[in-house]
Amino acid sequence: MEREKDERERFKQVYQVLKTELLQDPNFEYDHISRQWVHQMLDYNVPGGKLNRGLSVIETYKLLNDGKQLHEDDLFRSSVLGWCIQWLVGCVLVLDDILDGSHTRRGQPCWFRLPKVGMIAVNDGILLWNHINRIIRNHFRDQPYYAEVLDLFNEVEYQTACGEMIDLITTLEGEKDLFKYTSELQQRISRYKTAYGTFYLPFACALIMSGEKPDEYSDVKAILLEMGIYFQVQDDYLDCFGDPDTVGKIGSDIEDFKCSWLVVRALELCNEEQKKILRDNYGKADPANVAVVKSLYNDLNLPGYFAEYEIDKYEKLTVSIEALPSKNVQAVLKAYLGKIYKRQK
Repeated sequence: MEREKDERERFKQVYQVLKTELLQDPNFEYDHISRQWVHQMLDYNVPGGKLNRGLSVIETYKLLNDGKQLHEDDLFRSSVLGWCIQWLVGCVLVLDDILDGSHTRRGQPCWFRLPKVGMIAVNDGILLWNHINRIIRNHFRDQPYYAEVLDLFNEVEYQTACGEMIDLITTLEGEKDLFKYTSELQQRISRYKTAYGTFYLPFACALIMSGEKPDEYSDVKAILLEMGIYFQVQDDYLDCFGDPDTVGKIGSDIEDFKCSWLVVRALELCNEEQKKILRDNYGKADPANVAVVKSLYNDLNLPGYFAEYEIDKYEKLTVSIEALPSKNVQAVLKAYLGKIYKRQK
């Protein structure tokens, strides 16, 4: 536990280094006001949360190179890539909160909800996106894998944006159709919006730094994406049944007409009368309508089905992981899985 705490503190120190570099950007040379805005915006949106995605890069790099002597410079670079992922998370959350009209994030008001911020947050999201390339250029331009890292982040950023698009266009006013929500659609949204950035990206970063080619690990990638879908199912469940004080935000998937695991599972279990109840109440902001949907979820025993799903998914993922030939890779994936199994936030 103490070691994990020290690792987290060292990781946070790297954030301070990267932030200082960005604030010294020539574009802000004579502009104290802009520097101060970026300073506050970064502190509010980047270093919060559990930091698991970023820390996973360091952990993965060490596990993949178990038994090898690792240089401090390379460990520092693994931390830098970890923070690039956290920058991406910050960017996605800032923009996602605007698009969903959310109120809280990580136990505090969403960035755009602050009186002085508002829709300036759109540009802040774009700034966070662009910071990633600047950080990579500053710290990896002299590395033989520089182009690979840039390409990896560009690809995952694109995949994440595509997932967000698919998620959003299913909720368009005038085109809402609850019965087009299928398990296939829910998994596609989860794969692109969540799985690539949360599970595949940290692993691929560590692989590239270790001199490996991510394309040669397609079996591992498939497991990581499946893990990401499972992670999103947990998010969907916690959005409805989690404690907002623990989760750090107030769920709104029902009001927002989201294609969540819960509504897809409900549609599979509902009789015709229950489907009508769902159709009449899902996607409406009135607390009374939301309460009807949650009551139906309980009547259908969705908490029980989720508990069964979670155990089954954990067991299947464990079997797939243990079938991999590399013990080091097995250790990485088991560490990832262990962090999310039965999580409460």
